[in-house]
Amino acid sequence: MWSRLFASRSFYLVAAVSMIAAAIALQFEVREDPRALGGAEQIERLREREDLNLLFVLIDTLRADRLSCYGYERATSPNIDALATEGVRFAHQTSQSSWTKCSMASLWTGLYPVSTGVTRSPQSVSLEAHMPAEILRDAGFRTFAIWRNGWISPSFGFSQGFEVYHSPRAGRVPPAVHREKPTGGVSGTDQDTVNSAIEFLRSHEDERWFLYLHLMDVHQYVYDKDTALFGTSYSDIYDNSIRWVDRVLGSLLRDIDARGLRDKTLIVLAADHGEAFGEHGREGHARDVYGEVTTTPFILSFPFRLKESVVVEGATENVDLWPTLLDLLGLPGLEAPDGRSRLPELMAAVRGEPAPPSDTSNFAYIDQSWGRSKQAPRPMVAVGDGRYRLLHRAVSGRGELYDRSVDALEAVDISEEEPEIFARLTERARDYLDRTPAWEVSPDVELGESELEQLRALGYDVQ
Repeated sequence: MWSRLFASRSFYLVAAVSMIAAAIALQFEVREDPRALGGAEQIERLREREDLNLLFVLIDTLRADRLSCYGYERATSPNIDALATEGVRFAHQTSQSSWTKCSMASLWTGLYPVSTGVTRSPQSVSLEAHMPAEILRDAGFRTFAIWRNGWISPSFGFSQGFEVYHSPRAGRVPPAVHREKPTGGVSGTDQDTVNSAIEFLRSHEDERWFLYLHLMDVHQYVYDKDTALFGTSYSDIYDNSIRWVDRVLGSLLRDIDARGLRDKTLIVLAADHGEAFGEHGREGHARDVYGEVTTTPFILSFPFRLKESVVVEGATENVDLWPTLLDLLGLPGLEAPDGRSRLPELMAAVRGEPAPPSDTSNFAYIDQSWGRSKQAPRPMVAVGDGRYRLLHRAVSGRGELYDRSVDALEAVDISEEEPEIFARLTERARDYLDRTPAWEVSPDVELGESELEQLRALGYDVQ
């Protein structure tokens, strides 16, 4: 019987199919979590630990509502979901812009865009800014960054405080991996970033480190055709690219586990902005500040597992991110940030207590002519205040008001029905636009043609 079975063509066909299925399952496998249980007491004692590392993962162009842990019906993010399941997820996080450089300047400094002075393409972060990497370096962390987006290059001031600020060499792209973004893209994939990160860990695993990874494949719509789960529209391919990046990130997390570093590493996942799919007549990003391009994830995974998932329900912003992390670590804070530590809300959520009273307002901003140096500025600012969100255009004076408690997609303008709220938030928008930069603005960066071409390859209309 056994000889006839092994001689059967159908046996080998079934075996081959089973092996392929097993290989695919292994690629997407969520690792077994090696950490012990912890709770509020262990979170409070993080500031006392001298062995704690920090992994900060920024996934460019990742909108929160496309992650399974944020309620998406598709299984786009098993490894990210695992981080949230036994960690902390901030449910309503707002980025400060839908354009990477403007958004990242705010994220790193804790200041709103008008205060950073980084709102147009030639501008850079001031050397006067005291950046988180500088604070961590001064506290004894080895600081290492790996990036693939030209808008956060060292020439724009983002390398301050990093011992190494590295753009990885592009490796060979497997034949099944495709890039479907119609505007082209940069070379390589996020696997190159993760390979560089693993090499960093190999060299520095016995030291205390801060590792910042800026992943780009969601921005570039990179996905693996052999393992894509979804359809062929750009929205579907965007979901496939999230699944791809989630798998690539999972390989790094497994390496951290294998090195015995998971129980002394705080992992942070965030994004600079989201992506539009025609919700307000546009696709892509860096054109406006509606919710689809400014609602982003913020997830914390501790060196221990929480007994159950914790969700911070209040409105938070990317300018709050580093004030919160530095507070968690017991380190000096940023200089006079607009954001603030959300540790009180986090601890209340972990303990199952009511959230402490807090300001629910938030701001997002874009100069709609940021990439056209010969055009005058055209600021657009969003003001969130509790359930309401205003979109204000400074040049025309036009505005839109939405009640996000019943209209999360910002589809029905209620400015005429709520004139008092509209007027109040419009005044706040104008006050915001009257702010001045926190530091002396750095000289504009002159971009060469090769740099401009690289940025255009990312899909930006830069002139």
